[in-house]
Amino acid sequence: MADTAPRAMVRTQGRKAFASFGVRPSGTRHPLVATAMVLPLAALLVVVFGGWEAVVTQASSVGVMLGR
Repeated sequence: MADTAPRAMVRTQGRKAFASFGVRPSGTRHPLVATAMVLPLAALLVVVFGGWEAVVTQASSVGVMLGR
Protein backbone atom coordinates (compact mmCIF):
# COMPACT_ATOMS: atom_id res chain seq x y z
CA MET A 1 0.00 0.00 0.00
CA ALA A 2 2.82 2.39 0.74
CA ASP A 3 4.23 2.04 -2.79
CA THR A 4 1.13 3.38 -4.56
CA ALA A 5 1.94 7.08 -4.10
CA PRO A 6 5.27 7.04 -6.01
CA ARG A 7 3.72 5.08 -8.88
CA ALA A 8 0.80 7.50 -9.11
CA MET A 9 3.26 10.40 -9.29
CA VAL A 10 5.17 8.72 -12.12
CA ARG A 11 1.91 8.13 -14.01
CA THR A 12 0.93 11.78 -13.62
CA GLN A 13 4.32 12.92 -14.88
CA GLY A 14 3.98 10.57 -17.84
CA ARG A 15 0.63 12.12 -18.76
CA LYS A 16 2.18 15.57 -18.71
CA ALA A 17 4.91 14.36 -21.05
CA PHE A 18 2.33 12.93 -23.47
CA ALA A 19 0.29 16.13 -23.33
CA SER A 20 3.26 18.23 -24.36
CA PHE A 21 3.66 16.16 -27.54
CA GLY A 22 -0.06 16.12 -28.33
CA VAL A 23 -0.27 12.33 -28.11
CA ARG A 24 -3.47 10.89 -26.69
CA PRO A 25 -2.63 7.97 -24.40
CA SER A 26 -6.29 6.96 -24.09
CA GLY A 27 -6.24 5.43 -27.57
CA THR A 28 -8.61 7.86 -29.28
CA ARG A 29 -7.86 9.30 -32.72
CA HIS A 30 -8.87 12.45 -34.48
CA PRO A 31 -11.83 11.70 -36.77
CA LEU A 32 -9.91 12.85 -39.86
CA VAL A 33 -7.09 10.42 -39.09
CA ALA A 34 -9.57 7.59 -38.65
CA THR A 35 -11.23 8.53 -41.95
CA ALA A 36 -7.90 8.62 -43.75
CA MET A 37 -7.14 5.15 -42.43
CA VAL A 38 -10.50 3.66 -43.45
CA LEU A 39 -11.04 5.18 -46.89
CA PRO A 40 -8.36 3.20 -48.79
CA LEU A 41 -9.72 -0.09 -47.45
CA ALA A 42 -13.28 0.94 -48.22
CA ALA A 43 -12.31 1.88 -51.78
CA LEU A 44 -10.55 -1.45 -52.23
CA LEU A 45 -13.59 -3.36 -51.00
CA VAL A 46 -15.89 -1.40 -53.32
CA VAL A 47 -13.68 -2.21 -56.31
CA VAL A 48 -13.15 -5.87 -55.42
CA PHE A 49 -16.79 -6.66 -54.65
CA GLY A 50 -18.36 -4.25 -57.13
CA GLY A 51 -20.47 -2.58 -54.49
CA TRP A 52 -20.54 0.91 -55.94
CA GLU A 53 -24.30 0.77 -56.52
CA ALA A 54 -24.88 -0.26 -52.91
CA VAL A 55 -22.73 2.64 -51.68
CA VAL A 56 -24.66 5.11 -53.85
CA THR A 57 -27.99 3.69 -52.68
CA GLN A 58 -27.01 3.93 -49.02
CA ALA A 59 -25.66 7.45 -49.41
CA SER A 60 -28.84 8.47 -51.18
CA SER A 61 -31.05 7.05 -48.44
CA VAL A 62 -28.99 8.76 -45.73
CA GLY A 63 -29.32 12.03 -47.64
CA VAL A 64 -33.09 11.58 -47.80
CA MET A 65 -33.23 10.90 -44.05
CA LEU A 66 -31.22 14.06 -43.39
CA GLY A 67 -33.57 16.03 -45.59
CA ARG A 68 -31.22 16.86 -48.45
